[in-house]
Amino acid sequence: MLKHTWVKPYLQQNKKLLWLVLLLGTMTFICASALMFTSGYLISKSATRPENILLVYVPIVLVRTFGIFRPVFNYVEQLTSHSFVLKILSKMRVRLYKKLETQALTLSNSFSTGNLLGVLADDIEHLQNLYLKSIFPSVFAFILYIISVVALGFFSIPFALLVALLLFVLVVLIPLVSLLVNRKRMIQMKSLRSELYASLTDAFMGLSDWKISGKHQEFLTAYEEIEEKQDALEFELDTFNRRRNLLFQSIVAIVTLVMIVFAGTSANTGEFALIWIAAFVLVVFPLAEAFAPVSDAVNHLPNYETSLKRLDEIEASSKESLPSKKEEVMDMKYQPLTITFHDVSFKYSGADQHVLHHLDLQFHQGEKIAILGKTGSGKSTLANLLLGAIKPTKGIVQLNDQDTSSIHDDISTIVGVLEQKPHLFDSTVLNNIRLGNIHATDEEVIEVAKKVQMHDYIESLPDGYDTRMQELGERFSGGERQRIALARILLQDTPIVILDEPTVGLDSITENQLIDTILRTLEGKTIIWITHHLAGVNQMDQVIFIEEGTVHLKGKHKELLSKSARYKRLFALDHPIK
Repeated sequence: MLKHTWVKPYLQQNKKLLWLVLLLGTMTFICASALMFTSGYLISKSATRPENILLVYVPIVLVRTFGIFRPVFNYVEQLTSHSFVLKILSKMRVRLYKKLETQALTLSNSFSTGNLLGVLADDIEHLQNLYLKSIFPSVFAFILYIISVVALGFFSIPFALLVALLLFVLVVLIPLVSLLVNRKRMIQMKSLRSELYASLTDAFMGLSDWKISGKHQEFLTAYEEIEEKQDALEFELDTFNRRRNLLFQSIVAIVTLVMIVFAGTSANTGEFALIWIAAFVLVVFPLAEAFAPVSDAVNHLPNYETSLKRLDEIEASSKESLPSKKEEVMDMKYQPLTITFHDVSFKYSGADQHVLHHLDLQFHQGEKIAILGKTGSGKSTLANLLLGAIKPTKGIVQLNDQDTSSIHDDISTIVGVLEQKPHLFDSTVLNNIRLGNIHATDEEVIEVAKKVQMHDYIESLPDGYDTRMQELGERFSGGERQRIALARILLQDTPIVILDEPTVGLDSITENQLIDTILRTLEGKTIIWITHHLAGVNQMDQVIFIEEGTVHLKGKHKELLSKSARYKRLFALDHPIK
């Protein structure tokens, strides 16, 4: 793990600071051990009548010295170690953000939003514990283990070997057994937590879809099942850890008893005075304090491995992107474009099931296509494949003879997207529309505003086109926000436009008015209308109903009305008799 590309380079870049942390941490425990050693000697010496006051004065000074230096070294070590970790984390974040920024569209669709947020908020932050709670405590324990055995060797080599064996159980054997026993549990725990994080995040961001689909209770049930599995794993881990800690304390007690026997025997044989017995025994406790975190430190290694693996997956995904062909893409903009899905199947990374299965579709320039289906049926995935944001697991998606995944960096030249919640910023109306083409003149912006029937309203505002829209466009109603976003699409002037449920949440009158405006202003362009209900589909050239990743119904609106009772029933629900 220390040789991993997300670990080794940062250790090398900060090796001086790392050595300083290790020195300060070691000195903290050495001072703690020396404090207990001199305290034991002082207590024993003070209980007898000293021949000279200097015999207790020196230990008193040493106790005060070690008592002061222990918290000082500990405090400085904490500051230094956190400075070390924060430097590393800041560089990790920059590295990760650069990968996410340059491949934002690809990564956000190759991985779920919750998964990406989990990496940002959990994995990167979690890696600080690799240093603070795993590497540093383990190294401190190993250094103190060597020092303790060597120091005891000056008194008795056989006894030093016996203590080395007992301490080996504490420092190596128990942590190793703990890792082997809990490895699978820790990986499962990490997986469940990531699943909960991703599931809750994605569900929250798509809350309206859950309500519309009527599957919110299904989501809650599935979420609670995952929580129950996590609780069961936590109980198993807690039970094992309690037993492990009991074994650890039992061995510490054995080491203490062995030390008492050794010190007592040595005092009886005259190797040293009786007053040294307490000093030797008390030094066991700070050593035990240093060795105690090692089991937990090693126990969490699978978590770090999982975090590093997820970071590797993101980095690997960013390297897979193909170079853009900007000139070819610009030429395509002015050619009749045919969209082809040939035997396309797709599943997200880590998913068990495919979202789309053997899809064969073809759309020609100027056609208006409605893609219908329930939430989760694969409609948005189809759009992301067309945008080149994701690559098919099998099959190919093409614009004429170009693979969409090879031109996704410049796909905005060819494909525009009008979403359910368009990205509007706390800037002027003029600037928000001009995002479609930053080189557009004021006159061109006004022209597209007229086409979407917003010019007169904008002009009626006190500041006109300089009116600030506020964050997310809150200054305007839902229908007005969509019209401004539509004006941006017109200014972008792409031959293909994806409409991703732009009318959801609008009242029926506003919805119908917006549909008429969209179809009128986008005349001649290829329109792909993604929706879960049938408002406006009677004006489409082709209607495709996707269910469980496959084409369930396909044809013209009138044909489907006459041939499919289900389609007729769904259309009637969206077009009640007035």
